[in-house]
Amino acid sequence: MFAEKPPGVTQPSSYAALRNSKTLILKSQEHDVFGDGTVVIKAAPGHTPAHQILYLKLTKTGGVVLSGDLYHYPEEHRLDRLPTFEFNQEQTGATRVTIDGFLRKTGAQLWIQHDFTANAKLKKAPGYYE
Repeated sequence: MFAEKPPGVTQPSSYAALRNSKTLILKSQEHDVFGDGTVVIKAAPGHTPAHQILYLKLTKTGGVVLSGDLYHYPEEHRLDRLPTFEFNQEQTGATRVTIDGFLRKTGAQLWIQHDFTANAKLKKAPGYYE
């Protein structure tokens, strides 16, 4: 994030204020934010070296995985396709296998952030998910 020479199309000026903010470096594959399993940051390397996804366990909605860039479109998930621009396609493939197992185990929904059609159906503020 703060490499001397940022990769690709990175725009460090858009997050420069974070350089001196309070930071927690995650040293494990998962970080349970509140210690109760309701918000868990999960390692998902491949798209970038330190890519992460977010698992939310909501009281009424149930489990939701926010995919970040693990999947860009639902077709990638359904057809098991990898984009050509991944940092490491092999890691992305392995991460997808791990996260798909997690989805099966927990019954969580997969929300793909770049899925325009599905995102159009999601509640927007002031609406919310419980």
